Amino acid sequence: MAAFWQQRGRRQEHGGLGGVIDGLGSVFDVLLANARLVLGVSGAAVLAIATLAVKRLIDRATSPRDEGDPKAEQKTLEETWQDLALIKTTPKTPKKQRREDLSEPLLSPARPLVPGEAEDPRACSEPLGAPRVKSSPLRCLTLQERLLSHHSSRLAVPEIHVSLVPQLARSISVQLQNFLRSKCPELPFGRLFLSGALLDGLEVLAADHIHLMLPVVLDAGLWSLIPGEDTVVRKPQYWMIKRVDLGYFPRGCSPWDRFMVGRYLSSNVLNETLHKMLVASINWPAIGGLLGCAIHPVVASRELKLEVKHDQVELSITLFPVVEMEDKVLLAVPPEGLVENLWLESFYRAEVSKVKELDAGDSGARQRCLRILNGVCRSHPTLHKLGGSPVTHVILHLSDSGSDWAEESLADRFQQVLEELVAYLEKGILPSYFNPKINLFSGLSEEEIDEMGFVLYRAMSEPELLLE
Repeated sequence: MAAFWQQRGRRQEHGGLGGVIDGLGSVFDVLLANARLVLGVSGAAVLAIATLAVKRLIDRATSPRDEGDPKAEQKTLEETWQDLALIKTTPKTPKKQRREDLSEPLLSPARPLVPGEAEDPRACSEPLGAPRVKSSPLRCLTLQERLLSHHSSRLAVPEIHVSLVPQLARSISVQLQNFLRSKCPELPFGRLFLSGALLDGLEVLAADHIHLMLPVVLDAGLWSLIPGEDTVVRKPQYWMIKRVDLGYFPRGCSPWDRFMVGRYLSSNVLNETLHKMLVASINWPAIGGLLGCAIHPVVASRELKLEVKHDQVELSITLFPVVEMEDKVLLAVPPEGLVENLWLESFYRAEVSKVKELDAGDSGARQRCLRILNGVCRSHPTLHKLGGSPVTHVILHLSDSGSDWAEESLADRFQQVLEELVAYLEKGILPSYFNPKINLFSGLSEEEIDEMGFVLYRAMSEPELLLE
């Protein structure tokens, strides 16, 4: 106690400053005593911490320094910064949110500044110590600009892949062709050729797959086509290849008779035979070493597929036996199930040819729109089954309606394709452009159709969501 009064006497000798300090201390005590009633418990705690720090600053400023301690000034400065930090870092108790506040906007709209009116610096005050970031003006892009930018920057396939993948696939096809001629000289296979979006300029994102077509040459006098809708399967997109004139040309006259089931050329039996050759008969390690890559046949796949790993690219090659008869292109892709004699009609060649023909006639942007939509479907987990043929047929249907497909109308046509897709998904039917009896959605489940429709319905009002 004696030391306390001695210290207080020293303060009174300096012009009555001690009395002023005591008066401020009394005011702080009164504020603290009533703060709990006015501010609540948490508010009073914050005020108490701030008040204590201020009182410590005043006491330290008015108390004499210890002349025997050379570091007294340094300690005082360090303790002062600690006290200021205590005031700054005191957390503010969040306001309890009311249920009715949930419906209010997070940010209130700013009042427009009247010309000639000085801006209030308090209205745009920044937190103490926050770095000032130079703001750059934001430019809102139109849908047309977003589509053009997306097409040129995000869909482009690396140039090295565009040249390397076809070259690598052709080298593999040459080796496979030589093997088939030496292993099965009696089977009149045609010359292998490549097919796919990469060769037609419609590939997007990555050149990681390509098709290898193996022609199956049939004697038109010994075989005929039977529409799938005329058989028990009732599938207009599939066909059956029937052996005819067995009375005059008995079994064995055609080299393909060994692949028959009943009186029909079985796509399933042909695929199984080729699958065994790809897996067990061909020396892929030796071929891969010759071509500078690793080649592995996919054993568990129903398709005839090869996985190729090169230093610069990883590639999937799918082999398709193909029959061309009566202006039809039929692939050995039977549907899942017990039916094994069906051949799938492919419209890919006609689709690409028609789109390019229409674009050449009116300098249209159909191919650009198709590439953008294919990229969207390929990258979206819900829409990946919608890309390719279905989108192409929607664009072809729209072209018949006389729509303007100039590049300046790309945004309008893009939105129109989305609307048409939603309308077709609502019905669950997308008729083929080349055969209206074929429903291109027949391979989709109801759940998949609903999910695709929901995603595209949302995108109708905000198509930019699909480009993110």
